[in-house]
Amino acid sequence: MGVVTRWWWIRHAPVTMNQGCCYGQTDFPCDVADRAAFAALASRLPEDAIWIASPLQRTHMTAAALVEAGAQGPAPIPGPALHIEPDLIEQNFGDWQGLKYSDLYARRGDEARRFWLAPAHETPPGGESFAALTRRVHRGIERLNERHRGRELVSISHGGTIRAALSLALGLGPEAALTFAVDTLSLTRIEYFPEPIAAHGWRVVAVNQPPHG
Repeated sequence: MGVVTRWWWIRHAPVTMNQGCCYGQTDFPCDVADRAAFAALASRLPEDAIWIASPLQRTHMTAAALVEAGAQGPAPIPGPALHIEPDLIEQNFGDWQGLKYSDLYARRGDEARRFWLAPAHETPPGGESFAALTRRVHRGIERLNERHRGRELVSISHGGTIRAALSLALGLGPEAALTFAVDTLSLTRIEYFPEPIAAHGWRVVAVNQPPHG
C-alpha cells in the first residue's frame, strides 16, 4: 500500500451555551460530561498520533476529555504537543453569529432548509462562504499531509471543516459536501496515498460514526 497518512477526524463535543443561536467561530465551551462516550471514542484512536485542533476552545476541551478518558494524546491541553491549526477553524458566519437559528430560518425560508444556513457560495455579511472554507481547509490539509507524511493524525475539529475534508477526499463540489451529516463526537476516517501510482489519492474509511462505533 506504500506510505499512508491516516486522518481521524472528530467533531467536538456538543455546544449547549449558545441558547439556540448560530455560533460558527464564536468561542463557546462544550459539554464534556458524557464520560462513557469519551471512553468509547478514546479506545478507538491510534497510538503515537499527532493531535491537531482548531484555535477554538471547544476542540481543546474535547481533546483533553479524550486524553482523560484513556486516549494516548498530548498532555497538558492546551500545550505545545497539541498542534493548533488556524486553517481548520469552523466557518465564519459573520453577522449571523449570535442570531437564533429560528430567526434565520424564518428570514430565509426554504432556502435555509435546503442549504443549511446558506448555499455554499453565499457569503454571510461580514463572514465567509462555505466554498471559501473548503478552499482554506484544503490548503491546510495538503500542507499537513506534506509535513506529516505517513503519520496518524487525530484532528479535533468542526462540522464544516470535516465536510470540507470529505469534499477533498471525494472530489466533491461545496454544495455536495453540505449534504454530509457530521454529528458531535462522531468519527470520520480518511486516508491519503501520495504515491503517483494511485489512481486517486484518497480513501474514505468511515463517515460520521458515533462514539460507540
